[in-house]
Amino acid sequence: MNKRIAIPVDNQDILDAHFGHCSFFAILNIENETLVSEERLPPPPHEPGLLPKWLAEKGVSDIIAGGMGQKAIQLFNQNGVNVFVGAPKLSAKELIEAYLKNSLTFSANYCDH
Repeated sequence: MNKRIAIPVDNQDILDAHFGHCSFFAILNIENETLVSEERLPPPPHEPGLLPKWLAEKGVSDIIAGGMGQKAIQLFNQNGVNVFVGAPKLSAKELIEAYLKNSLTFSANYCDH
């Protein structure tokens, strides 16, 4: 399994509950169930509908987020990016470790704005 997973984080590398206004995206490269590299990318200025295309252009295959609206989920899916919402407010490292161990639990957390 090779994946490039994006996690919206704040300046302390903790999951930002609102992905559209995060400080950075932690981009984690996974090969054969192992984290092989990671980077932090500052997002472009917030503009509705921009992030799904921008992250897809960066090669992102999946996004782990706290909250996200249905329209954003649809846009990510249209750009070939899988969306996991309702992630707990943990560090990017803790989230990806749990994800790789199949122990990360998600609660539905959809924004309505």
